[in-house]
Amino acid sequence: MLELKVHDRRGLQTGAVCAVPDVTAADEAGRRLLHTVFVAYQANRRLGTVKTKTRAEVSGSSKKLYKQKGTGNARAGNKRTPVRRGGGHCFAKSPTDWSKLVNKKARRVATGVALRAKLASGRVCVVDDLGMDAPKTSEVFRLLKGLGVAGRSVLIGTESHDAVFWKSSRNIPNLNVIPVADLNAEHLLQSAWFVTSTKAFEVLKAAYVG
Repeated sequence: MLELKVHDRRGLQTGAVCAVPDVTAADEAGRRLLHTVFVAYQANRRLGTVKTKTRAEVSGSSKKLYKQKGTGNARAGNKRTPVRRGGGHCFAKSPTDWSKLVNKKARRVATGVALRAKLASGRVCVVDDLGMDAPKTSEVFRLLKGLGVAGRSVLIGTESHDAVFWKSSRNIPNLNVIPVADLNAEHLLQSAWFVTSTKAFEVLKAAYVG
């Protein structure tokens, strides 16, 4: 069994532990699935709204500018040709849907793979309680400093949406706060450390670790 030491809001150990079944690195299939899901999350944020005009879409006559021979000039077609200023693009860009479909089960499995990887690397910190009475950034910074992760990329998972804690954290660089119900593999991969409360961790353990 893997035992995670529990800390208080000052970052000091309380003596309690959270027991987790032994976790190992993901196999090749798990790593491939995690990569596929992560790429899908990235692709789904691409807007794909780029648009440029072809020579058929720009304004201007399609008539040849002047006759082919006898003028002494180089031969020329119409004014919408791509080689002339104001002409259309040879290979015009058009709106593209970059989204990738990944089913719910695959996303869930990928989140579990990412969480187990965090546990195996020892980059998960458990705090007994993250609740706060009023917004206070110094309290959150003191917690991060006590845990030894201040200045690092940190993701904090709360049991539910906590407006007070979120307001206390939003001015700290490289810190993201998200309810564990909304947690996914991308959030875990993009942060070096994962901090959560004991109650939230029990929810994650039941859902993804076992």
